[in-house]
Amino acid sequence: MTAFDLIRRGAPQDCRPWTRFLLTRPQWGALAEALAADPAPELMALWAEPAMIHAAFRSPAEGGLLLASCPAADGRFPALSPARPGAVRFERMLHDLWGHVAEGAVDLRPWLDHGRWPATAPLSTRPGAPPFPVPQPEFLPVEGEGVHQIPVGPVHAGIIEPGHFRFHVQGEAVARLEARLGYLHKGHIGLMLGKPARAAARFAARLSGDTTIAHAWAFAMAVERALGVAPPPRAVALRAVMCELERLHNHLNDWGFVCNDAAFAYPHARCGALREGVLRACQAGFGHRLMMDRIVPGGVTDDLAPGGAEAILAVIAVVQAELPALLRIYDSHASLQDRVVGTGIVAPDLVARFAAGGHVGRASGRGFDAREAIPYPPYDAWPPEVPLLETGDVDARVRVRIAEIGESIRLVRTLLADLPAGELAVPLPQRAGEGVGLVEGFRGDCLHWVMLDEGGVVRAVFPRDPSWLQWPLLEAAIEGNIVADFPLCNKSFNCSYSGVDL
Repeated sequence: MTAFDLIRRGAPQDCRPWTRFLLTRPQWGALAEALAADPAPELMALWAEPAMIHAAFRSPAEGGLLLASCPAADGRFPALSPARPGAVRFERMLHDLWGHVAEGAVDLRPWLDHGRWPATAPLSTRPGAPPFPVPQPEFLPVEGEGVHQIPVGPVHAGIIEPGHFRFHVQGEAVARLEARLGYLHKGHIGLMLGKPARAAARFAARLSGDTTIAHAWAFAMAVERALGVAPPPRAVALRAVMCELERLHNHLNDWGFVCNDAAFAYPHARCGALREGVLRACQAGFGHRLMMDRIVPGGVTDDLAPGGAEAILAVIAVVQAELPALLRIYDSHASLQDRVVGTGIVAPDLVARFAAGGHVGRASGRGFDAREAIPYPPYDAWPPEVPLLETGDVDARVRVRIAEIGESIRLVRTLLADLPAGELAVPLPQRAGEGVGLVEGFRGDCLHWVMLDEGGVVRAVFPRDPSWLQWPLLEAAIEGNIVADFPLCNKSFNCSYSGVDL
């Protein structure tokens, strides 16, 4: 019996658009065993409530998602991490936030909780007292002659987010890297609980500021599906325009920073100037450089401003005109190519095991793009062309970004040329419901699950950033490379620190 067959034997729950199946504890244990023998189901997310564990899986053959739940009234459940390495950090997070213990887990060290919160397990029904004294961080040991440690962070140069990286090094080669996050803890889930959907949307939009559109859209989609409402066609098209502009300016930014980390400043300067032009066009079109809070459950808050479409079309024309010259410069400098080609390789089988999406997955042979694989409006009518490479190095991740820049330009032009007329939003009914939203952001697929009570208030929620499934691969990418190449690897991934700190 396959893992999906086991899930479908559970009691179906009314979750839209994908049914959630409630399993018994023995059924969940059997599922964990079946996953070890069945590599097909991809673990997309793992989250909890005070007395329940939830998981989302995807079958590449079937398409769509399949959700499973397991009771955890006693705070314990069978671990999935022995069968799915992507579950490791989720299980550590479940223990930090809800106090649930994954029995048989690969790793249960603290992940987000550094022992400095006002209470342990803050989302549980009975939060505990903080530990005293504050525990010291634990890192996995490395054995071998001449191994030494290099601690980096959590405070870094510039304005990047805080994160601690612990390198175990033999000479110049990195034997192991471990990232320690949790320095940006905002209590994000707790802030969304107990709020009306429209109010909670502001927190979804701030999970990771550079992905504000994709996360706001995924949350709005989850709420709309839970309530059985559809946003107006004009709102859907405007959401897609904003999302493609977000993808465009972030890929320009990261392309430039990869070059800068290889000490090649000119592409960094030009990409930065082009990105600034895109952000100014976003301001002209939507009244905000990052377009924050423009997407709400039910639609969008504002229409495209007068002259906004012209400003957007003008700036993407400038970007498109400069792309060939920038690409020639990127390709023709041997010193730059020497730094990016063959550096930070992530094998396709490792990407597949973690179900990593976005440019990280597509640079290593996993072609999943939610816009194409699980299409949602308007991409069901205007599907993107998804670039796919298999070399899995820094260069491949850059080239996937470059291809997506061109595709985003094409999609923005198409969407603006066929922008439907009509309303911008529909009212939300006050009723209970459960829904899942999945939107392709610039990093990859953003998955949001929400459960509303009879008054339309958020009873339970989980926002999953694509970085959850990419951070572990960064640790794998740097192994065997020199320490000086870590900035290149790190920026070629550009995982979100804030996005995983719930």
